[in-house]
Amino acid sequence: MKSYTPPLLFFNKHIETIYPSLIRKVRGINFERQRMDTPDEDFLDLDWLRQNSKKLIILSHGLEGNSQRSYIKGMARIFYNHGYDVLAWNYRGCSGEMNRSLRFYHSGATDDLDLMVRHSISLGYTEINLIGFSLGGNLTLKYMGEKSSQLPPHVKKSVAFSVPLNLHSSCLEITKTSNWAYNKRFLKSLKKKVLDKAKTINGINTDRLHSINTLIEFDNHYTAPIHGYKDAIDYYSQCSSIRFIESIERPTLIVNALNDPILSKDCYPDYLADHPYLKFEYPNRGGHVGFALFNQNGIYWSELRALQFIQSNQ
Repeated sequence: MKSYTPPLLFFNKHIETIYPSLIRKVRGINFERQRMDTPDEDFLDLDWLRQNSKKLIILSHGLEGNSQRSYIKGMARIFYNHGYDVLAWNYRGCSGEMNRSLRFYHSGATDDLDLMVRHSISLGYTEINLIGFSLGGNLTLKYMGEKSSQLPPHVKKSVAFSVPLNLHSSCLEITKTSNWAYNKRFLKSLKKKVLDKAKTINGINTDRLHSINTLIEFDNHYTAPIHGYKDAIDYYSQCSSIRFIESIERPTLIVNALNDPILSKDCYPDYLADHPYLKFEYPNRGGHVGFALFNQNGIYWSELRALQFIQSNQ
């Protein structure tokens, strides 16, 4: 497939990133919601597109995303139109209702993704493919590498777009002055969730929240301790998918644009170029979870690429 070329109006990486996130509308996608109880007495909200197919796509969204984001709906639409059922799951606290337990979601919470896979197998799906975006891409790749040869045979392939393979160095990228808008937007949403949860759950101290100015500070004071990590660096070290992808044993496509404003240089690993199951693609353009195209079908390049890879004989 031809590499990505952006529309002429998209003249820099920030427009390529912001337009798809804030302006794009994907209409006609009406998910059916299912609430699933988790083994730890919490819940997850699952959004389905079903047509009695035996083939399923599981979509994992990005940081502070949900199943209603345009990149999720766009990917759901193209696969549904090609005969697949689609499961777009919402992480804990991301579905519009705060989850019950102290824990939130994070970049390494593969237990919940495994729950999605096992639930899907119990429903009779014989072919399951995983697609993740940004944080969801890291989650997907970490899961594929962790399970490795123990992965259920139902899981055939995975695709990940705009993946912060190294969480620490990518968080440092977000703190750069040129990325202030992304940092501010993520922190505003994350801080609100902490405040909302603190109203109903004991064990969350919000005293430091107002002084936090970076994602690393947020992860150090909230994400890490809440989820059992020593600090932010420990969390990044244990959860970065770069530690796990070498163990992947199912065909996997990783697409990171070279002009992605959020990804560090560690997210383009040359040393794995000859890996038998990993295929890396580094388009010159695309931004972060961008890859917009202007066409009559409203289909983005990333959606065409994912469909082609999953339907191929690779």
